[in-house]
Amino acid sequence: MSDRHGDGQRARRRRGGVLLRALAGLLAAAAVLGGVAVWQNSYALREETVSLQHAGRTLDGVLALPEEGEGPFGLVVFVHGDGPVDATHETFYRPIWESFARVGYASLSFSKPGVGGSGGDWLEQSMADRAEETLAAVAWARGRPEIDRDRIGLWGASQAGWVLPKVAAADPSLRFAVAVSPAVNWQRQGRYNLLAELRERNAPKEEISAALHRRETTLELLRRGASHEEYRAELGDSADMTAARWGFAARNFTADATNDLRAVQGVPVLLVLAGHDVHVDAAETEAVYRSILDPSLLQVAHYPGATHALLDEAVASWEPRLTATALLAPRRIFAPDFLADQARFVAQLPGERAA
Repeated sequence: MSDRHGDGQRARRRRGGVLLRALAGLLAAAAVLGGVAVWQNSYALREETVSLQHAGRTLDGVLALPEEGEGPFGLVVFVHGDGPVDATHETFYRPIWESFARVGYASLSFSKPGVGGSGGDWLEQSMADRAEETLAAVAWARGRPEIDRDRIGLWGASQAGWVLPKVAAADPSLRFAVAVSPAVNWQRQGRYNLLAELRERNAPKEEISAALHRRETTLELLRRGASHEEYRAELGDSADMTAARWGFAARNFTADATNDLRAVQGVPVLLVLAGHDVHVDAAETEAVYRSILDPSLLQVAHYPGATHALLDEAVASWEPRLTATALLAPRRIFAPDFLADQARFVAQLPGERAA
């Protein structure tokens, strides 16, 4: 989450940029390392390019099947966090897909509107729009012969915290939901992120006070439906707060997952929380989930050494180490046990057949 209302944008740029630079160097590294890099970035998956017609546009995506077998397979439908995310999240998802494939589950992910070959513009979406899009993806998957229509669940991170509960409430037949560092309240999370980032770099009190004032002014402008031009007149230019971004904030700044969580019935939930999360208040998220969801259906997994994106903080804290790990051992960019734990959660659901 950022001081621009719950986006996690700066962290996403840092992580995405590092991963892209690492993966762009694969061919050069492979020439030096005798193919080791290419081998490490190969996954036990069969990937198929797919497309979905929804809301008058085509979304392109990837269906990643286990390496062997005819199915029907269980399925994990991926729900992205903030930003212009493509179907593979710049390959970031592939180790996660592989972990689910090892327990007999396929994965399905579509590029956001306006990203890759998908039509539209993700900045024009509300969280309700994103939920409808996810429900359309689930419906599409139920028509595929290689997918077990009764074993479809959700995986989502960060901003998906406002989408997963809407989808699970609308479709109680879903097999499960894995919520990774999910947000609960847009405005509280934005404030938490702003203060956490300022304190992380030991910002002086004057800067903190000015930032909080700017944030409250921005919220007041949003509450009264001000235009982007009024925002600029009041607070000046901002490279991040474009007119399109302002529209996105205006549609979503009142987002709160609480009521949707109350409407979730019968869907097992794995809540994944990170110890080094400066974007989402993990303590508040856990308290809300525990206070609302049926305890028999909620599991909470803590990763004290993880970042918001469930990267291993010891790896992610130093860019050269993160780049080298993403290149040579991409599964190890994640917090220890994270990949295995979420796959185990799915494999051990009641009635699940052994992988």
